[in-house]
Amino acid sequence: MKTSTTMSMAVASALLLAACSASESKPTQAPTSSESEAPAATGAVTVLTHDSFALPEDVIADFEATSGIDVTFEPVGDAGTLVNQLALTSGAPLGDAVVGIDNTFASRAVASEALADYVSPSATDSVAGQLTAIDYSDVCFNIDLAAFGDGTPAPATFDDLLEPEYANMVSVSNPATSSPGLALLLATYETYGEGWKDYWRGLRDNGLKVTAGWSDTYFVDFSVPNYGGDYPIVLSYASSPPSEVVDGNPTSTALLDTCFRQVEYAGVLDGAQNPEAAKAVVDWMLSDSVQSALPDNMYVYPVSPTATIPAAWEKYAPLSDNPIVMDPAQIDAQRDQLLREWTEIVIDGQ
Repeated sequence: MKTSTTMSMAVASALLLAACSASESKPTQAPTSSESEAPAATGAVTVLTHDSFALPEDVIADFEATSGIDVTFEPVGDAGTLVNQLALTSGAPLGDAVVGIDNTFASRAVASEALADYVSPSATDSVAGQLTAIDYSDVCFNIDLAAFGDGTPAPATFDDLLEPEYANMVSVSNPATSSPGLALLLATYETYGEGWKDYWRGLRDNGLKVTAGWSDTYFVDFSVPNYGGDYPIVLSYASSPPSEVVDGNPTSTALLDTCFRQVEYAGVLDGAQNPEAAKAVVDWMLSDSVQSALPDNMYVYPVSPTATIPAAWEKYAPLSDNPIVMDPAQIDAQRDQLLREWTEIVIDGQ
């Protein structure tokens, strides 16, 4: 792993996690001279991604104008759905590149053989020589500050959410179809060990709401003024609160004792019709123009130490000092069983 002494501690933490991801398989290789002399890419490229992916139109237009590559981003669902789609179409991909595979699903994507061997020469870290780290964030519970005060104190921990005063207040996304949901499931497994099943039974019996994906949980269910839903406690990110500041006043905050560190990656699809353009897109994702656009558009931190981070993030979007992490090999070994058991407890048990 290559690191910079100027990186923030948060970036270093993300890269440490990414290093763990890389350690599960073959290391990233430096570009050879023949790779560096590859012909310039042109033409059209389709990039598969999750429904929450967003970049400014002017950033995309600048890349298209300077590269001669026409880029189409094709959302196919949440991150879990995205990886499932890659597995189902392995060898006959529906696009050329993919952006948005996170560390909870990365090993599944690699095992599906849907990815080509390519890592950007500018990568800070990678997985299996096939996935380039693009951004990182902390998946945490967020609360609507207006819902808590003298009458009902704000929760702070996983345990707090089992208390009767928080009944029918919590909305999360399904771990089987949503990477934040899976991050939460893994976080509770790391926190409670085999007791994770009892924890989720407790949440279920306390009126837990489960949605298909993060967008439904956050944009539909969250009760903050911007959305007006019915749930004051939702699963989102530590970087979400800056987008809920109204007239200079914060309306939400993240519970930093409930955070799981998430890293997102980009890669080239095996069998891509335009692999050179797909490689160019992966490289472009690490450019300062894209990296600096990620906080305001994706609510994630860039991996590049030269990218610009909004000043408001320092005040309203601190990362957890002690995020929950899980060894990628353990995720790969236990993910499917955890999902089966979670479904039996939470979905079938309702």
